[in-house]
Amino acid sequence: MNQLKRMVCALFCSILAGAGLVSCNTYGAYGSAPGTGPGTGPRGTSTAPSTLNYRAFVSNPFNPNATGSFFPGLNIIDATQDLLSFFDVDLSGTTASAGMMVESPNRDRTVMFSPATSTSPNNALGIVNNAQEKGSGSVTLPGPTESMFVWIDNQTLFTAIPTAAVNGQPAGAVLRVDIANQAITATVPVAGAHFVIPSPSGNQILVISDTADSVTVLAPALITTGNPDNALTPVSGTFDRPVWAVFSSDGSTAYVMNCGAQCAGVAASVAVVDMRQSPPTVTSTVPVAAATMGVLANGTLYVAGTPLANAVDCSATLCGVVTVFPSANLAAPPATFAITDGYHDHMVLAQNGQLFIGSRTCTNVTASGSTPGRGCLSVLNTAPGGKVYTSTQNGDVTGIEPISTRTQVYVCEGGALQIYDTSHDIGISGSQLTLQKTQIAITGQAIDVKLADF
Repeated sequence: MNQLKRMVCALFCSILAGAGLVSCNTYGAYGSAPGTGPGTGPRGTSTAPSTLNYRAFVSNPFNPNATGSFFPGLNIIDATQDLLSFFDVDLSGTTASAGMMVESPNRDRTVMFSPATSTSPNNALGIVNNAQEKGSGSVTLPGPTESMFVWIDNQTLFTAIPTAAVNGQPAGAVLRVDIANQAITATVPVAGAHFVIPSPSGNQILVISDTADSVTVLAPALITTGNPDNALTPVSGTFDRPVWAVFSSDGSTAYVMNCGAQCAGVAASVAVVDMRQSPPTVTSTVPVAAATMGVLANGTLYVAGTPLANAVDCSATLCGVVTVFPSANLAAPPATFAITDGYHDHMVLAQNGQLFIGSRTCTNVTASGSTPGRGCLSVLNTAPGGKVYTSTQNGDVTGIEPISTRTQVYVCEGGALQIYDTSHDIGISGSQLTLQKTQIAITGQAIDVKLADF
């Protein structure tokens, strides 16, 4: 079967390369690139079919199979050596596609969102048993989602469905899903519910409704079948197209990103919410250039977005902005750095102080002559005097995953998987990012990437 898969990989490489969906790799038992190793890797004590103990999963809706067609699934990577396994998770019959993923806190399950396709009208969640490396069921959703997480009990998932139909009320709801039994166990109506962010303890969930300009606190412990509204408390204050939030480490404060003008509102800002008050209340609102994504790390708040700018050529200049508040009370003046534009919805502070920032629908620059290419990934070196580097890969950033026990960071960019090493200065002269020498070529389309093991 592995030999057959190598043959299929080589065949589909030539067919799909022109469509921009594929980069093919057929080397060795794992599929490593030439010159990166003998093609064999460590075999541990894992009982999973791949026998790997430290794995990364890559969601891929276009895995080729032996019959010459495609199937949705997860590619399995040996994250100790950056090597592609010939084993994968085949989700045929479970979901129609493969997209955004989340892991349970104990990493026994991966939950993947499968958007509706031309052949399947259903939006769904695909549930993967990580130990068995196989699908264990699916749950049909009443609409698409961009936000979900697995709760602290490792078997309950919460997801926001902004288009969910609710009798007698505006569309929008938060669903509670039992992933162990593949069942929706509660539908909590929240108008325009678009994003869900849990507090560190899991006792509170911020439900963000950008179209309704509202933020609501959902208490999971208070959800009842008869009256789920009892679990909801509106946050007191004014919002302007809120789209994301982050909590302080003790859960006492939440920082809500107001998208403002970038999302057809008025002005971007960060709203500071005191979660200890009843009801939780906005205590201050701090203006920023743009705000669609934020990260709070080591007492520093990072906020990214793209300001509206007229008559600016974003192919010649960087139109996005990351704002850096050196203290979590937001009292000290922030620093700003130019980054790639687009709608920023991925941000991770990775190893060695490297802040990876990804967007979608950015201004792509095609490499030509001495002009380097540029896509939707920016990396800010957060050390004093640090600078911003941009990727040469075109396309949306759809997944970022630091490999926590190493210095590597896996990034899904424009359907390809790229690997960066933060152990040294990851930029070269000018502002370009450099890839590490060993890369993984995914046949199909790399959508999201997650570590499946600790």
